[in-house]
Amino acid sequence: MDVSIVIPTKNGGELLNKVLTKIEEQVTKYQYEIICVDSGSKDDTIEIIKKHNCKLYQIKPSDFGHGKTRNYGASKGTGKYIIFITQDALPYNEVWLEELVSAMERNPDVVGAFGAHKPYEDCNIFDKRDITLHFQGFGQENTIYQLEDKKRYETEEGYRHLLAYYSDNNSCMRRDIWNKYPYDDVNFAEDQIWARKMIELGYKKLFCPKAIVYHSHNYKLTTYFSRFYDEFKGLYELHQYVIVNRKLSIIVNIYRTVRNDIYYLKSLNISKKEKIKWANYSFWKTCYRYIGGYLGGNYHRYSKQKQEFLDKHISQQYKQRNR
Repeated sequence: MDVSIVIPTKNGGELLNKVLTKIEEQVTKYQYEIICVDSGSKDDTIEIIKKHNCKLYQIKPSDFGHGKTRNYGASKGTGKYIIFITQDALPYNEVWLEELVSAMERNPDVVGAFGAHKPYEDCNIFDKRDITLHFQGFGQENTIYQLEDKKRYETEEGYRHLLAYYSDNNSCMRRDIWNKYPYDDVNFAEDQIWARKMIELGYKKLFCPKAIVYHSHNYKLTTYFSRFYDEFKGLYELHQYVIVNRKLSIIVNIYRTVRNDIYYLKSLNISKKEKIKWANYSFWKTCYRYIGGYLGGNYHRYSKQKQEFLDKHISQQYKQRNR
C-alpha cells in the first residue's frame, strides 16, 4: 500500500460524503486506503462511511484527542505515506493526492508536507482574505523549509511560526517517521507541535501549493470565542506566545483590527449596507478573538480551579471530548 488516508469523523454529514466521493475520484498512480475514525456521530455519518470504500473504526467521544485519534487511525493502515485530512476538507480536484504524494517522493529527505487551503465560496470575506494571504505566504511552488538560522529561530517569533506551521487538515508524512515520532496526545496544535519537533531535530518539511483542499468555516460568532480560547491556549503551549498580556491591550487590539478591516471594506466593490453589515461582524468577531485569546494565552497563570472552570464553560475541545 502506498498511501493511508486518515480522517477523524464526527457528525460529518453531507460534506463528508462529498469529501469521500472526491477522494475516490482521484486520478493517481498510487494505491491508497481510506481510514475513518469516528468518535460518536449522532447523524448519518456512519451510514455515509459504509457507502464508500473505507475502513471504519469507532471510538467513544471521551477517547477522542486530536493527536491520539490520528495516531490510532494511522496505526490501522499500511501505507508508506500517511495523509491526514479532516471531514470538512474537500479536495479541490482529481490530482490533489498525486500532487501531495509525488512532492514527497521527489524529496525523500522531507518528512512531512502540507498543502494549500482554498476558502469555500460561502466563507466570510475576512476569513477568505486571511486564508488566501496566509497560504500565498508559503510560496507559489513546492517549497522546502528547514532550520538554517538557529540564532534567528531563538530570537524571532515570526521565524519560529513559519518553520513550525503545519496543517493536518491537508498533510502527508512518511510512515517510517511517524513510527518514530507519532503525534503527541494533546488537545490542540498536535500538527504544529509535531512540525516544530521535526524542524528542531534537523528534518525538513515541504509546502505543496498545488495540493489544494477547500477548507474554511462559517462559525456562529459566539463559537469563535471558544475557538480562539483553544487556539491561543495551544499557541502558548507551543511557542509561549501570548496575543495580549494585559486587559487594556484587548481594547487597543480590537480598535486596530477593526480599523484595518474597515479600510479593507472600503476597498471592496460592495454596497454600503453590506459594508455596515461586515463592519459589525468584524467588531464582534474581533472582540471574541482578543477576549478569548487573552483567557487562553494566560491560561498557564490561573489556578487549577479557574482553569477547570474556563475549560468547562468555554473550551470547544473540552465539549467535544465530554458530549
